[in-house]
Amino acid sequence: MTAREAIAEVSDAFTEFAADDGVRKENGPIDWPGYDDSRARAAQRTGEQESVVCGRAELAGRALALVSFEFGFLGGSLGERTGDRLEAAHRYAREHRLPVVSLIATGGSRMQEGMRALAQLQRVARESALTRAAGLPQIAVLRDPATGGGWATLGAGADVVLALRGAQVGFAGSRVRPADADPVAYTAESQFSAGHIDAVVRHGELRAALALRLALLTGGAAPGSAPPVAADPPAALGRSDLPATGWDAVQRTRAAERPRAPAYLDAYFAERAPIQGDRCSGADPGMLCGFGLREGRTIAYAAQCGTATRPSGYRTAARLIRLAERLRIPVLTLVDTPGAANDAAAERAGAGAAIADLFAAVAECSVPVTTLVIGEGGSGGALALAAPDNTWATPDSYFSVIAPELAAAILKRDVSEIRSTADDLRLRPQDLVELGVVRGLVSA
Repeated sequence: MTAREAIAEVSDAFTEFAADDGVRKENGPIDWPGYDDSRARAAQRTGEQESVVCGRAELAGRALALVSFEFGFLGGSLGERTGDRLEAAHRYAREHRLPVVSLIATGGSRMQEGMRALAQLQRVARESALTRAAGLPQIAVLRDPATGGGWATLGAGADVVLALRGAQVGFAGSRVRPADADPVAYTAESQFSAGHIDAVVRHGELRAALALRLALLTGGAAPGSAPPVAADPPAALGRSDLPATGWDAVQRTRAAERPRAPAYLDAYFAERAPIQGDRCSGADPGMLCGFGLREGRTIAYAAQCGTATRPSGYRTAARLIRLAERLRIPVLTLVDTPGAANDAAAERAGAGAAIADLFAAVAECSVPVTTLVIGEGGSGGALALAAPDNTWATPDSYFSVIAPELAAAILKRDVSEIRSTADDLRLRPQDLVELGVVRGLVSA
């Protein structure tokens, strides 16, 4: 697929920016033999004058700055003129308050321009940082291939990363990898599993997937306006009567039929688009994060699914909250975990640091965070996701400093005292209201 075919696939209208390619030194900045001839052949073959096509596009009624790589032009490589065009696209996006979408198909930096080409990565990173600081979303679409510096700047540095199914994705291109490298590790699907990509989509799904994310990510409060209004807590989906004892509350939350986070998210949002992974070590299926449409406005969400939360889950939630803050979008969190995962793998993955970072993200967040405890609230692994002053609870939930079984063990109580320990912990939802831990209980 050419750069312009990719543009046509994801846009309803496109106006190319006028390129100021200027006069360049013969055979480029390092006088690479035959470089001008190579460029001329690439131009004749593709009809393009450079490896990127940039312009203003429209998709589903929303304007955006669109960058599309032409892999047929010297492997979609980045050179000085590529940097000129990418800088101009980001500058235009900031001047006109537009999101930036990059359709990436590149092999990396252009060898024929030496270090002058490699230095463009710093330039691109700077432009991306300025656009990020302006509160504008950046979305990357990884075509085939997405390797080298293009992946490590425009791709992996984007707020949301989509990849086409089967695309080759990785910092190392196919010709520079170790001979014994597993090729599966360099696929979009593998990068998704490793937490580096938010979604893998088919060609026929790309337009709709991109349109939904553009609508959601541009739905925050305007810069300089009043802060966004806090999200309302969802209605309770489970039992409406209150538990008689602490142990009754614990048993209710552990019942298989109790509604979990997916049911709450489906009932609360008209549409939603997930983000996946922590961008460094993996993805936790027990932490659902993303953006959803609620009564015409965007709300970000981070929801535990009743399992022990992994470090990657905490890091993904922190990533979600910081992105929502930058885009001025309110946040909803759903608490439901027996606690943080505490096995050896979790410790090696930095459980403590991940939990600390999520506590910090919530504490520092300048947009309102609303929390609903929908099930188990197990110790600090649950509290890290909770808003300090805007947490609510359902009648079939509990929140405790520790699970009653563990409390009994620590206090050297007999197993027969676990039930009474649950009462002593005052973990029932009505106890939480009385203690001032939650603002109130939600009803159906």
